[in-house]
Amino acid sequence: MGLLKLRKNKKFSYTPRYFDDKGEGSPFEIKHKFDEYRKTVGSNNGLKTKFTNAIDDLKTNPDKEANKRILIIAAILILICLFIIGFDLSIFFSK
Repeated sequence: MGLLKLRKNKKFSYTPRYFDDKGEGSPFEIKHKFDEYRKTVGSNNGLKTKFTNAIDDLKTNPDKEANKRILIIAAILILICLFIIGFDLSIFFSK
């Protein structure tokens, strides 16, 4: 029926008149410089697929220091959010 499907963006294959490709690809192609190194970029169809690809990318990332930094930043942001909403952190500590 098409009511719930999202519309795809139109793609145009513009090639200038006096452009010689020489196997390098189009100079007008907009592409992020790290796209070929990540598998989370592309036409992933579902949220679960995106999440599993991101977790796999995080596990296979050779930069362990960056992974630790991301986890520390996430923990700090969670603690700040808990502080803002007034969550009582004393349940985690024994008297």
